[in-house]
Amino acid sequence: MALLEVRDLSVRYEPRLHRPLTAVDRVSFDVGEGEFVGLIGESGSGKSTLGTALLRLTERPGRISGGSIRFDGKDITDLPEDELRAHRWRDIATVFQSSMNSLNPVVRIEGQFRDAIEAHTDLRGAAVTKRVRELFEMVMIDQRFISAHPHELSGGMKQRVNLALALANRPRFVLLDEPTTGLDVVVQRSILDNIRRLQQEQQFAVLFISHDIGTVVDLSDRILVMYAGRLVESHAAQGLLRDPLHPYSKGLLGSYADPREETIRITYVPGRPPDLTQVQHGCSFAPRCPERIALCGEQAPELEPIDGGLAACHVARLQRTGNPDGLELPPRTVGFAGPEFVKTQEETARVLDREPFLRVEGVSRVFERRHGLRRTRVEAVTDVSFGLRPGEVTALVGQSGSGKTTLARLVTAVERPTSGRIRFQPEDGAEVAVESLRGKGLRDYRRQVQMVFQDPYSSLNPTKTLEYALTRPLRNFRGMTAAQAREEAGRLLERVALTPSSRFLGRYPYELSGGQRQRVVIARALAAQPRLIVADEPVSSLDVSIRAEVLELLQSLVHDSGVGVLYITHDLLSARMIADEVLVLNGGRVVEQGPALQVIRDPADDYTRTLLAAVPNPFADTLVP
Repeated sequence: MALLEVRDLSVRYEPRLHRPLTAVDRVSFDVGEGEFVGLIGESGSGKSTLGTALLRLTERPGRISGGSIRFDGKDITDLPEDELRAHRWRDIATVFQSSMNSLNPVVRIEGQFRDAIEAHTDLRGAAVTKRVRELFEMVMIDQRFISAHPHELSGGMKQRVNLALALANRPRFVLLDEPTTGLDVVVQRSILDNIRRLQQEQQFAVLFISHDIGTVVDLSDRILVMYAGRLVESHAAQGLLRDPLHPYSKGLLGSYADPREETIRITYVPGRPPDLTQVQHGCSFAPRCPERIALCGEQAPELEPIDGGLAACHVARLQRTGNPDGLELPPRTVGFAGPEFVKTQEETARVLDREPFLRVEGVSRVFERRHGLRRTRVEAVTDVSFGLRPGEVTALVGQSGSGKTTLARLVTAVERPTSGRIRFQPEDGAEVAVESLRGKGLRDYRRQVQMVFQDPYSSLNPTKTLEYALTRPLRNFRGMTAAQAREEAGRLLERVALTPSSRFLGRYPYELSGGQRQRVVIARALAAQPRLIVADEPVSSLDVSIRAEVLELLQSLVHDSGVGVLYITHDLLSARMIADEVLVLNGGRVVEQGPALQVIRDPADDYTRTLLAAVPNPFADTLVP
């Protein structure tokens, strides 16, 4: 008997003002004692809804509409809250996605542990304090933070505290819902290694929910793939790498590449998941699938055993178990035959021969803080120099706090350097000393320098249409009339592949997916016809398929318009996918600088090697053609 048994589980949302939808549709799987199971899929596939249902935390207008959940042989699907409370934190625990919001901001850390431990064990007083110290040691946090408030901890430390809190009462099952989203790669790797070590030591079962297939494959024994509310594949981790069954799994795997390769090739799944408020006919993945046959549009496939795994795919079944009706089938492949994003070394060589239009020379930025009569100095950026050429992407790579964003603020003239020079050469006119700009000169410079922010969900005003968002910079910076601005806004949307533009101009941001919103943000940046775009973690919050799509868009815009891009990231893989040159920052200093392939293939600094080691590489030990 498995520890967790899920059978035909369905979750339905029935809001009063919108159409009802089935977010989880007849899902069945088991998790055994001590097993580490990954659950992957794009945003909107139903992963978090499934996790919430397993914990019995589904809130109205959602409800479990069918199926059963059994934990250790006991049916908990309809168990009363009073009885459920005895299992939570003792047998079943969770680490939620947002470390920033998972802790009570007004209660000290020890008090939050004390509540969870005293409610479910007989430990009291000094025994609780001893257990909290053991837990802090377990997740490698300095014990002086036990008495701290949550705001005194970094994001990575908060998530370690959440992990320790989940393990406080030695649970048998832990659900991890995107536990490292938003954290930089080194902190992410540290937390995930910690989770896997503790799981192997304590033998609790894990369901690890993520959209990042590289991280999931690195950690999991078995992987469940979810699409449009249904499980489409279940496979051992290494089996999924060697021979994925479902085309959707192939598409997710295709979004990874080895950053050390001379030419980077990444495939991605085109289109978007279906609207679950509409009736689905046939296989829900068929409209995006390069392997579809006529049967896929007529009949929804069931999850069934195929070659050592489970898959819901007509083509995989017919290819591997026989084709008695002689249907015409596509060739059997391991890769995904979808759109491809390619970055070659030849393109980089051509770009690096050009003269820079932006030169940063020996720039430093020191912040002073006053504590009563005392002053403290913080060197955020120290003696940084680099140049940016037309049509070049330069990546600033480093952990949180390394000085990346401060350097971007200096380049955009939001901050002024304490020392050093920043020189900008417009397409026509004399060279500009950026650090000395005031008034009209500063306004003219900011027209030439535009930002693409990290979070596409908060980068657009939710109360304004896309037409307003795009026409405002056109009227402010280019002096267009309302009619001219509307026409140009349509062209900008077409340029970022939101077509036909007439369908999008009147929409509000909430009507778009994350990838579509980021395309609008890029279109808004292009509206002022800048020479430089500063892109601050533009893909870190996006699904892997959308990530490749947005990077391909940025690459094509750079190639076609000659705009330079300063690309800020903590991820050397995404830097390699788009950048020509890489600057690695640590503690405000450039510790390594050079062509992207050279820095990644032959790193000279230990810190660069640390960043590289933190990048998940699902194909490290497996060759996938």
